Amino acid sequence: MRGEKLIIGQRLRVLRQSLGLTQAQMALELGVSASYITLIEADQRPASARFLMRLAEVYDLNISELAPSTDAQLAAEFAAALKDPALEAGPLPRAEIEAVLQASPRIASAFVRLHDSHREALLRPQADENPLTDRDKVEALTGSSRPVDMVRNWFYAHNNHVDALDRAAEAVAEELALHRNEPHMAMTHRLAGHGIAVRILPAHVMGDQLRRFDPHRRELMLSELLSQASRRFQIGVLLARLEQEEAIAALVEKSGLTETAAVTLLRVSLANYYAAALMMPYGRFLAACESVRYDVELLGHRFGASFEQTAHRMSTLQRPDARGIPFFFVRVDRAGNISKRFSAGRFPFSRFGGTCPLWNIHAAFEMPDRVQTQVIRMPEGASYFSIARTVTRAGGTHGQPAQRLAIGLGCDVAYAPRLVYADGIDLERTKPVDIGLNCYLCERPDCSSRAHAPINRRLRVNERERSLAIFSFEGAEP
Repeated sequence: MRGEKLIIGQRLRVLRQSLGLTQAQMALELGVSASYITLIEADQRPASARFLMRLAEVYDLNISELAPSTDAQLAAEFAAALKDPALEAGPLPRAEIEAVLQASPRIASAFVRLHDSHREALLRPQADENPLTDRDKVEALTGSSRPVDMVRNWFYAHNNHVDALDRAAEAVAEELALHRNEPHMAMTHRLAGHGIAVRILPAHVMGDQLRRFDPHRRELMLSELLSQASRRFQIGVLLARLEQEEAIAALVEKSGLTETAAVTLLRVSLANYYAAALMMPYGRFLAACESVRYDVELLGHRFGASFEQTAHRMSTLQRPDARGIPFFFVRVDRAGNISKRFSAGRFPFSRFGGTCPLWNIHAAFEMPDRVQTQVIRMPEGASYFSIARTVTRAGGTHGQPAQRLAIGLGCDVAYAPRLVYADGIDLERTKPVDIGLNCYLCERPDCSSRAHAPINRRLRVNERERSLAIFSFEGAEP
């Protein structure tokens, strides 16, 4: 895409040398001139999206591995911490922040952890006295290092891919011949081999529970409110607990997590990962993704999975010798609260404050069950191709409608031509929508959708003027 270019000289040089190639040899393999490679390595020429895609194809790389930021999530958290008014750092040039991240990423990470601890120590007494007195402070407090955040960080560090569970699930799926047999029957029969029966019970019997396992009666009880895909998923979760206990225990022990809630949540998350991998075995699912160009709806039909299950599974395809597109995945409610987020690429998520209202994941609620597309651009200049669609959670009766959520799935815009959703879109001419992490951290001026001024800027109030932007702030162009 025009404008989507990166300075990657040092990283390209390291890659070339690790492959034992001269500049001339690499140029020949990539179909470019040797002088072009020389200019890029000298940081005198940016790398175009076309060149990045060629690198990814020839050398089996993720484009994110060549991004200038060593860790997008760390970069986002570090920049957010520096905007804390208590530091009195003021607006810092992006180049200065990038220089710290490149030179001392571990120091930057330590600073983020220190800032989290300081924020929690500062806000907890206020929240304990009355947690409803200041919603913004409560939101900031919940973004600190608590169990959910710890588990999210663990998955982020592993590129949202757990190879041991993926390969185990793939072997069981092949053993059960899920690609030939009816999956629900095959998985139920597998549970029967453990002496466990599956019962589908009425909603009034299950109450507010969708799944309950009784180890004494050897029964897995599932609510009638669950879809067929969700029933299979819950059977897969129990199979993970029965057959992958040692593998999950080893992963948890290696994680270094010690807090009880975080350990339990990681165990649950790994069991869920296995269940999805069993329903959508890695090799067959990746081949199908490439064949149908990542058509989420079609893949869901083919593998008997829901839209959310399929989209989430797409974000896990990062096996080193067989990678899919590095997607990011997010789930939000109507209020913009993020209840699930994962990233196999370099998309940065905010740890508090919701998402940018300009991102069309929010507009998905206006056209339920229809996939919408958008090209978005983050403040640091990286552009992404994003799709969004609503889904309906399990449950739902006349008196108690099911919750509707929005699913966002996206990737670096350079991968967009490989997606069926990009057909008919002129990526060279499409102007990206500039978004931010959220209003607290975004310093874009003149945004009519802004709900708050940036936390490190003072409000600027003019009694004689009124612009489209509700909030203006010092440091922004008048």
